[in-house]
Amino acid sequence: MNFNELLTEDRAVSPVIGVILMVAITVILAAVIGTFVLGLGDQVDESAPQASFSFDFSANGGFDGSSDDYVNITHEGGETLDNSTISIDGDGTSNIVLNNAGDWGDGTIRAGNQVSYAGVDSGETIRVVWTNPSGGSTNTIARSTAPQ
Repeated sequence: MNFNELLTEDRAVSPVIGVILMVAITVILAAVIGTFVLGLGDQVDESAPQASFSFDFSANGGFDGSSDDYVNITHEGGETLDNSTISIDGDGTSNIVLNNAGDWGDGTIRAGNQVSYAGVDSGETIRVVWTNPSGGSTNTIARSTAPQ
């Protein structure tokens, strides 16, 4: 038996590489088909909109003359948003309430539009939340904390 001949023999390499490539192609194909069959492919293009908001907190009372602390939320720029997909959420013990719908009442939210909410507690985090209209998932697209 010649050891040099055994070390240089490469006939089995080609079938092994072929099997590995076939398995890899099968796994990738199954993953792509499974994604679309299970409906996950529809949600891939439904990402949260890109928009910028500013928060102006005040302890001087709202637009209606109440003495509650309030926040003015202004859409500073980015995508135009559908009003039905946007909600405002606070994490304080009291519920924040719409103080003045401002420019958000017409169904779309564009740069420069503003809304006011009253009942904001000191140190409370206020969030602008987008709800995906096709899937119901939510994303926080802006947040700010009221000063102490």
